Amino acid sequence: MNERSAPFTSVTRYRGLVLALVLVTFVCAVASVAIGSVGVPIPDVIRVVAAHLGFGTADGASADQIVWSVRVPRTILAIVAGGGLALTGAVIQAVVRNPLGDPSLIGVTPGASLGAVAVIVLGGGSVGTGSLAGAAFVGALATFGVVFLLGHSDGRWPPTRLILAGVAIGYLVSSMTYFLQTIATPNQVQRVLFWSLGSVGGADWGSLVIPTLVVVAGAVVVLGSGPALNALVGGDDLAASLGIDVPRLQVMLLLVVAAMTGSIVAVAGGIAFVGLVVPHVARLLVGADHRRMLVASLLLGAVFMMMADLVARTVRAPAELPIGVVTAAVGAPFFLWLLTGRRSFRRRRRVPASTVAAVTAP
Repeated sequence: MNERSAPFTSVTRYRGLVLALVLVTFVCAVASVAIGSVGVPIPDVIRVVAAHLGFGTADGASADQIVWSVRVPRTILAIVAGGGLALTGAVIQAVVRNPLGDPSLIGVTPGASLGAVAVIVLGGGSVGTGSLAGAAFVGALATFGVVFLLGHSDGRWPPTRLILAGVAIGYLVSSMTYFLQTIATPNQVQRVLFWSLGSVGGADWGSLVIPTLVVVAGAVVVLGSGPALNALVGGDDLAASLGIDVPRLQVMLLLVVAAMTGSIVAVAGGIAFVGLVVPHVARLLVGADHRRMLVASLLLGAVFMMMADLVARTVRAPAELPIGVVTAAVGAPFFLWLLTGRRSFRRRRRVPASTVAAVTAP
């Protein structure tokens, strides 16, 4: 991505874009709560939310139940999952220096799927949401741990070795998942399919706590690492020459990414293309400087996930589509457009020298 071709690289335009994305996020959140198989007027939405926040009282038990118990948690999970997955994709693409980087590349998503499918198939009919989320989280971290160990070489994690380890372990874990599906009952297969494609429809206030805390904490770490990521994209030698402890940075970022992805996949399932596509959209808008691109990715991911969820639950209402169907339907054509329509995508992207030099700026 050519830094000069991005339309929002100047400080004024970048700040305007961020403000616009914040406003769009708020508008999408209100629409996400109001729109569904049963519509709720926006004044009622505002009244119910304000009442639960201690400002006034809400009238109408049905509206209160729909808004506060169902749709507000769902919307928050969509924001957390979308923003978190977009950030993890941006970090992985920088660490492995590969435009195809996303959480599945380091084994996190396949591992979570194996854990969840194992519980669904082997746990019988007594499987609860908590046990499913716990198994998915453990599977994600365990698989990443294996990839992490295999990708290690001479005190570092070379991008090529890390990618090869992630792809190999991902296929191995996926083969175990497919085997479990062959011995599952029809009802279990249906549940496995819906979970593997992702959904935020099962969100409740209890399931939001862990992923929200993990993603918020991880986002703070990632956003603070923007200058270091600029240097890392330029190569390990350049980063080391600027005083960055490359192995330590790689370990920290990969652990943060694994925790964020595992916590999201554990409650929302395997949602594809968000971590892959959204960072590229952010680069098209603000350029390759991670200090800006990460912020744009966070906001764009939240908006994208809320819009995808709205489509998933309204296009065949009252039935719902898995949200991964919508993200793939949007993400795949966009990626093909990048591949065929933008020559800059086919060239190896480099952060401009001015951007890399900025890593030493306060």
